[in-house]
Amino acid sequence: MSDTTKALSRIESILDDNSFVEIGSLVTARATDFNSQEKKAPSDGVITGFGAVNGNPVYIYSQDASVLNGTIGEMHARKIVNLLDLALKSGTPVIGLLDCAGLRLQEATDALYGFGKIYSKMSECSGVIPMISAVYGTCGGGLAVVLEMSDFSFMEETNAKLFVNSPNALEGNYEEKLDTSSAKFMAESGVVDFTGNEETIASGIRDLISILPANYEEGQLVDVSSTDDLNRLCENAYANVNDPSLVLTEISDDNMFIEVKKDFAKEMVVGFIRIDGITMGAVANRICCYDKDGKEISKFAKGLTVDGATKAADFVTFCNALEIPIVSLTNVSGYEATVEAEKRIARAVAKLTYAFANADVPKINVIVGDSYGSAYLAMNSKSLGADLVYAWDGVLVGVMDAESAVKIIYEDEINNASDVTGKIQEKVSEFNELNNSTLSMAKRGYVDTIIAPECTRQYLSAALEMLYGKQELRRDKKHGTI
Repeated sequence: MSDTTKALSRIESILDDNSFVEIGSLVTARATDFNSQEKKAPSDGVITGFGAVNGNPVYIYSQDASVLNGTIGEMHARKIVNLLDLALKSGTPVIGLLDCAGLRLQEATDALYGFGKIYSKMSECSGVIPMISAVYGTCGGGLAVVLEMSDFSFMEETNAKLFVNSPNALEGNYEEKLDTSSAKFMAESGVVDFTGNEETIASGIRDLISILPANYEEGQLVDVSSTDDLNRLCENAYANVNDPSLVLTEISDDNMFIEVKKDFAKEMVVGFIRIDGITMGAVANRICCYDKDGKEISKFAKGLTVDGATKAADFVTFCNALEIPIVSLTNVSGYEATVEAEKRIARAVAKLTYAFANADVPKINVIVGDSYGSAYLAMNSKSLGADLVYAWDGVLVGVMDAESAVKIIYEDEINNASDVTGKIQEKVSEFNELNNSTLSMAKRGYVDTIIAPECTRQYLSAALEMLYGKQELRRDKKHGTI
């Protein structure tokens, strides 16, 4: 298969059969420096056009590595910018398939200016329409920035290379020692959201397009094809609480859960579910990972981490921009405590706190495990503006765990007690009942309803129905700075 055929077949593998319409097929390079006119440049190395995914309109481009190694020249960049502009005008998602050796040096500043216009137009599209990119071959230097300016990114797991600086250009490193351009490295670093073979990528892009709204004005996206019972009980929810990816899968329509960045910051789970056909963004604290046989394969401290908070903040910001309701499953009791984390943890949690507080879409928090302190507040608490807060029956919520609290509050009384252990347990029980129980939170209005774990799906459905069409009046300002 030629590279040109590859570029087109990648488009066709994503779009509905016979739906692709190419535009700009006659565009070619116009540069003449360095004898450039002697080199053929059909379509100037990028196929652009539009089509449909499950009947949903999309714009799409695919770089052609057989034309001057897929390098970006003046007209190549102009075609991509034109496509982005059309997508912006019509409120239609854009898919970019990347396979490029970088800027076309023969076109020098013309190519550089065109590259900058891609950046500019993508910035304009951000928050208006979904942008999805996939790396199939080489994606180096400034093109890696294009990938990161997209909302979601895919990377072919075997042949793709993604880098700003190649592995051999990094001081003290070489490719055989650590391939920093590999899909595995980039997924574990949080740079790309999904990895797989070309078939998996095509399927993944189709799934994303089908679950995301076409633009920020479309409103809550509703899929009417599901026949899943809204009153279905989630009988395994409580048993799976430590791995919320399993809980989210169970509560979602037809057990559909698209997890984003699953190889990065695994202590925080983010992704998309559907409840009664409505797309929701989900954010959840994870303590354990289980394999398909239910065996524990990794465990995490029950606290917010730098990477986890950043991952969640970025996801919440995306959901808010595209008017996607948010649900959080909260199970957290502190912060990552390492010297390295201390350099950035406050900033990372501030971004997460701001993301939740700033979001004006429907926000629902489900407290699924004992949660304490300001880490709990950062996870979409009532004080940050959550519209509804549910708590699973039996969980504890408060300033800190009761034993630590009573040792501070009742220090003298405990030290003077004849039975220290008994006195601590007595005060712990008293403290939990007065301050840390969900009942005490509900009495103060910080929790709206205490629910049985197996009924979570029913309550989320009712909440979405009640919050449909939610609007908030906010202080007029240009934008926040956190």
